[in-house]
Amino acid sequence: MAIQKTISPVDGSVYVERELADPARVEAALERAVTAQRTWRETSLAERARLCSRMVDAFVARRDELALELTWQMGRPIAVAGGEIGGFEDRARTMIAMAEAALAPIRLADKPGFTRYITREPLGVSFIVAPWNFPFMTAVNAVVPAIMAGNAVILKHSAQTPLCAERFQQAFDEVGLPEGVFQHLHLSHDAAEAVVRDARIAHVSFTGSVAGGAMVERNAAGRFIATGLELGGKDPAYIRADVNLDEAVPGVMDGAFFNSGQSCCGIERIYVHESIFDDFVERAVAWVRQLKLGNPTDPATTLGPLVRPSAADFVRGQIEEAVAAGARAWIDPGDYPLSRPGSAYLAPQVLTEVDHSMRVMHEESFGPVVGIMPVADDDEAVRLMNDSDFGLTAAVYTRDLATGEAIARRLEAGTVFTNRCDYLDPELAWTGVKQSGRGCSLSRVGYETLTRPKSFHLKHA
Repeated sequence: MAIQKTISPVDGSVYVERELADPARVEAALERAVTAQRTWRETSLAERARLCSRMVDAFVARRDELALELTWQMGRPIAVAGGEIGGFEDRARTMIAMAEAALAPIRLADKPGFTRYITREPLGVSFIVAPWNFPFMTAVNAVVPAIMAGNAVILKHSAQTPLCAERFQQAFDEVGLPEGVFQHLHLSHDAAEAVVRDARIAHVSFTGSVAGGAMVERNAAGRFIATGLELGGKDPAYIRADVNLDEAVPGVMDGAFFNSGQSCCGIERIYVHESIFDDFVERAVAWVRQLKLGNPTDPATTLGPLVRPSAADFVRGQIEEAVAAGARAWIDPGDYPLSRPGSAYLAPQVLTEVDHSMRVMHEESFGPVVGIMPVADDDEAVRLMNDSDFGLTAAVYTRDLATGEAIARRLEAGTVFTNRCDYLDPELAWTGVKQSGRGCSLSRVGYETLTRPKSFHLKHA
């Protein structure tokens, strides 16, 4: 019997232990999913919406319980952990509301003697692999629209956040979703790869590392199934000379440090017009120094630990290398007693005198550090923003919205912002370019990845 242990970053204790599914249990889940989906696909959209909406009701009713579990599993401060339940609700209800329009048949113009239209057909069984950093919101991006589209779902959650998968199951079971339409499995990496390869899987949604996305592509190769891969980023922000710094600084710095920097679309690189560079840096450093690193179960804590000590040590290494290469570190780690090598707790850091030869400016950090560089003009900013293997989001801060939009059009990213960052609007397509992945979730466009078109060409007798 293989046991999966979840080590809490809060205090290093074992918070959850779960038995991993053996091959027999996986086989039974796949068979249940296939059988359930045959009936579910014929269920009316109104009934699907009713059950999914009731599931959301049941889920958000446990907000406080879920928030505390989230804090212990992955370390987000309890003061803001409940916000993810609100984000879950917004995304779920938005996708439920737009399903009718997104899944409606496409009716073509009349042609004498013929009836012609295109329907959106469910794919079958969707295997969804979700991460720990925003465990409810990333999972719901795929789970609810997949079910609304008539698919069955098998969810494998991160080993760091196994209770999140169980809470989905609890809510769906509570409202009477037919057995087999939604299931969760706790799986080893090898078992997850075997599920991707299984012929009964028609769609895979994966959120995680580039290496994990490559694993999905390798195991799905040759079966021509739909895959959606959201693989993170090294997202940039550009601060133009015309900004209101009172608004730009807290906006972009929160985008860099929320969730201890553990956000796929968090800001990891900032480019500031040289005329306001010193002022911006002074304000940014002051903003970071007011963060309180501490035990995330304490409501006063504003910066929690990273997910595990190895993640914190990875970021420490990036910072140390940058400083050795000439970067200036503005924050004294000694001011944060909890921050020490081998600990999941890491002092926040702001770096200047950095360049793109440093890992901290081109390799995903996923931690509470940001590098800031001066630029002479918009063209230099665009060149540096696009100088990345990633392309999930990018942000431009400016009072000149027309210029900001023009700059945004030149940026190589799936989502571009002006005057905000680190945000996901479920009515917009969530997608990336380059090593940030492929495919699309959310929005009406997202439903296209969870269905296939079927054309009806009917000649009248």
